[in-house]
Amino acid sequence: MASLWVGLVVGVPSYYLAGSLVDLGMSWWQGIATVVAANMILLVPLILTGHPGTHYGISFPVLARSSFGIHGAHIPTLLRALVGCGWYGIESWIGGEAIFLLLPKSIKATFWVAQLSIVWKGIDGIRELEKYSAPILIVLTSCLLIWSYVKAGGFGHMLSLSSRLSSSEFWSLFFPSLTANISYWATLALNIPDFTRYAKSQNDQIIGQAGLPIFMGAFTFVGIAVTSSTKVIFGQVISNPIQLLGQIGGFFTTILAILGISLATFTTNIAANVVAPANALVNLSPTWFTFRRGALLTALLGIAFQPWRLLKSSESFVYTWLVGYSALMGPIGGILLADYYLVHKTNLSIKDLYSGSPYGAYYYSGGFNVAAIVALVVGILPVIPGFLQKVGILTSVPETFVIIYNNAWFISFFSAGFLYWVLSSLRRKQDISAAGDHILKAPNKEIRN
Repeated sequence: MASLWVGLVVGVPSYYLAGSLVDLGMSWWQGIATVVAANMILLVPLILTGHPGTHYGISFPVLARSSFGIHGAHIPTLLRALVGCGWYGIESWIGGEAIFLLLPKSIKATFWVAQLSIVWKGIDGIRELEKYSAPILIVLTSCLLIWSYVKAGGFGHMLSLSSRLSSSEFWSLFFPSLTANISYWATLALNIPDFTRYAKSQNDQIIGQAGLPIFMGAFTFVGIAVTSSTKVIFGQVISNPIQLLGQIGGFFTTILAILGISLATFTTNIAANVVAPANALVNLSPTWFTFRRGALLTALLGIAFQPWRLLKSSESFVYTWLVGYSALMGPIGGILLADYYLVHKTNLSIKDLYSGSPYGAYYYSGGFNVAAIVALVVGILPVIPGFLQKVGILTSVPETFVIIYNNAWFISFFSAGFLYWVLSSLRRKQDISAAGDHILKAPNKEIRN
């Protein structure tokens, strides 16, 4: 699990995260602290959601059947897949931009071919990629940090970056930034059972995931340190690592850059953005979709998201894309955890999870759990006005909706989870009452007979 997170964390979007907060006025340490705080919060649902994967050996689509129903599970898995497709487009666009800059035009297509060739090997190929790439990425990241330190004569310029925000301005920026950074891995917090199912024990999956805040904090430090050093080295700030590598130049540097960016893109993109959509499509129609077909469709849909628009500014990437989709990921996560820990007390029936029988424990009403669907909708609805205002469809909304949007993941996670628990408790009481009435009536029928 630790090597998985190293491969996921080391990438161009992670490099940008804290730097984008510094661009918006935070000091260097405030930006890093915000990233680390977000990942420490997210570590809790990551570990909790990872438990059933290790305990029962089940994937995210199978786990979702417990709360949403045998057929209703398609709703959260497809929503997760949709966000995964968007991320696949973003990562591929970034990686492709790097290769386009560093390689001759005649061999630019090798990036896409190499990425798909790894996907073609299935989950085993992905696991091998993550295992062997992690140490290479650590070494290359360390080399970049050492180079910037030596060339700039230390990190004095970074340490001099103070906050440009007043106290009120900082807090108004902090909470949406915290939400955005939680949203960054909120997708993995849902389908983490896809990976923890291969862990040998609960201790392994917990220890492996505990490194996430450390890895994110370390890599965002590298991003800020190197970016601030470019002001001293080149006389201008170069926040884009791809442009920086092109500026450094040299044959050896170019080779290392191609290797590093390709590995960083592959490890993040394939594990985080292909596995969930592919599994969701296989779960939707196992007779038609295979993992390979699902992965190919993911790649095609990634283009439809127009990633170049999402990456045009820190504002659009952080506060439209990241915060926006947290309104979808938050309520799903809240419902999954409320169902597994509060409703079922971690006791699931594996037989019924794979059964389409109307008498199965997770068939509910025609295969759909109305309580989960209602909770999902209620969790999403309050965030919509703020999102519409953010993308420019609405010119203004009441301040309450702005606050709700800025804290979308928190509000949707807890509101949907709590509502689902209440509705499930009420349904269970009705079921117990109906069963009691049936028992009381049974002897009367025997007497009449």
